[in-house]
Amino acid sequence: MVYYCETIRLRMEELELTEVTLEDLTLLQEIGRVTFSETFSEYNSEENMTRYLEEGFSEEKLTEELNHEHSAFYFARLGANVIGYLKLNFSGAQTELQDSKSLEIERIYVLGDYHGKRVGQALYEKAMDIAQQHQVNYVWLGVWEENPRAINFYQKNGFVAFDKHVFKLGTDEQTDIMMKKLLKTD
Repeated sequence: MVYYCETIRLRMEELELTEVTLEDLTLLQEIGRVTFSETFSEYNSEENMTRYLEEGFSEEKLTEELNHEHSAFYFARLGANVIGYLKLNFSGAQTELQDSKSLEIERIYVLGDYHGKRVGQALYEKAMDIAQQHQVNYVWLGVWEENPRAINFYQKNGFVAFDKHVFKLGTDEQTDIMMKKLLKTD
């Protein structure tokens, strides 16, 4: 397996993007649970959040995702601290479309203290670099309709809405806006 490491200047500190491996499972669980909770707990019941955090970030589920040949995770690190992460899916690993000519950005999450400091943008640019390397026609994602910050971020980066789908958080069915960005047409 090839491990990727890239350094980007983040104000006076260095942001490093590194590929996540099984050895990083505990760190992935931690950053996943913390960032998801920071982003969505205010808008969802404690019961639904607890259920989703336990199931969505279980050791078994994350191990399966890390081992999937068509998925990849990347950490954003400042020194020894993981401050965000990215999850990408190709082909059959994609949650909806499963189009071999596309890349799904399933997750870009950054700790709240680092919002507005270009960490999310660096993770997004990493996703776009990988999309170019794989010569996909388009990149797509789902974003909760009640998350205007994320919707604006993706619109600013050239994504447009093309559909909707249901995302189940515990017992609550929520609507995600599906967005895509065309890279080329074939």
